[in-house]
Amino acid sequence: MRFKSLCIAAAGAALLTTAAALPTPAEAQEQYIPLLVYKSGPYAPNGIPIAQGWEDYLTLINERDGGVGGVKLIWEECDTGYNNDRGVECYERLKRDTAAGVQPLSTGITYALIDRATQDKIPLFTSGYGRTSAAYGPVFPYVFSAPLTYWSGADVITQYIADQEGGSLEGKRIALVYHDSAYGKEPIATLERLAEEEGFELFLFPVAHPGLEQKATWLQIGRQVRPDWVAMWGWGVMNSTAVKEAAAVGYPMDRFIGIWWSGSEPDVIPAGADATGYKALSFHAPGEDYVVLQDIVEHVYGGDAEAARDAAWGQVLYNRGVFLMAMQVEAIRAAQAIHGEGQTLTGEQIRDGWESLTLTEETLASLGMDGFTKPVAITCEDHEGGGQAFVQQWDGESWNIISDWYMPRRGPLKEAYKADALAYAAEKGITPRTCE
Repeated sequence: MRFKSLCIAAAGAALLTTAAALPTPAEAQEQYIPLLVYKSGPYAPNGIPIAQGWEDYLTLINERDGGVGGVKLIWEECDTGYNNDRGVECYERLKRDTAAGVQPLSTGITYALIDRATQDKIPLFTSGYGRTSAAYGPVFPYVFSAPLTYWSGADVITQYIADQEGGSLEGKRIALVYHDSAYGKEPIATLERLAEEEGFELFLFPVAHPGLEQKATWLQIGRQVRPDWVAMWGWGVMNSTAVKEAAAVGYPMDRFIGIWWSGSEPDVIPAGADATGYKALSFHAPGEDYVVLQDIVEHVYGGDAEAARDAAWGQVLYNRGVFLMAMQVEAIRAAQAIHGEGQTLTGEQIRDGWESLTLTEETLASLGMDGFTKPVAITCEDHEGGGQAFVQQWDGESWNIISDWYMPRRGPLKEAYKADALAYAAEKGITPRTCE
């Protein structure tokens, strides 16, 4: 497998790049999309392919389709460096009434932006990250977490482990190795609830940013705790470091499973053969064999598949960028169905599109994503949308899907979303809206 070598730019002031000219009143209608990226700093190897997927999908929609409903898409990017303060700075630089929405690509930045974006009436799309209870739409009208949250990811990991253990987790020992940040702490409450309900012991191991110092953690895991399974909420260099240290203490890779942000090529290739057998969740397929990706080669790279591969095309995080931007584009399309095609819409209008967004199997097939992911249906109350996840495994050269799709057990999850969201509303003095 080819792997693009990603250069990490020196950290410094946030970088603001214009990727398409902004419209003037005399020009045709254009829809503006601000992009918060991180192409610099310690997390750049993970941030770059996602941003490339975003940009390539936007280019595809313009080149192949002429935009959405005749409206061309334009965008600007600002480099946050995965830093919360810079993320807020980038948001303030890029925001405007016609912003279709922002993907913060960081749980910490998401927390910092929720109140601002809600006041500005700009949707925040935090797919598979961010504040989990923001999935409860009556309290968080401008935050969308489809297709899954961290709490539903924790539930799926637990389901998968139970299946591997013959259906019961009674008496089992599960360790969580997590990035010591808002991101890494998100699944803890759910795993603690599940431990009590299903009878397993949970052991918590925080890892300080950026995650290079883990030797003591893994010595404790491998020699003292000796868990039956290890789950990981890691990001960036923390992931490959964890894989290397797990191998060094002899922990079996096929019992080591990461969340979807801990299962991409930059997480395993640096660990070499030691990574073989490592597992992770995902909510979209890896690989190149999908119509949407072939369309990108044709319309964005002029048919040059090798040039596309050099841009991480077909890799997990590139594919995620494509999928996430496809959802954002379809929210614009759904908003046009409500408010009218051929015009620039406000963030508030596009919020209406998010709350009516339904991606059926037929819709996904029309987007070139047949078999790539599962349907989603977002409503005023449910901003998660009912997505599913599977387990993939690294064979030393590529990621392979090794499980069926899992549906999170959303009954107790939705109760937890609502309870946490209502507590937030009480703290902030928010009156939850009524969903019809």
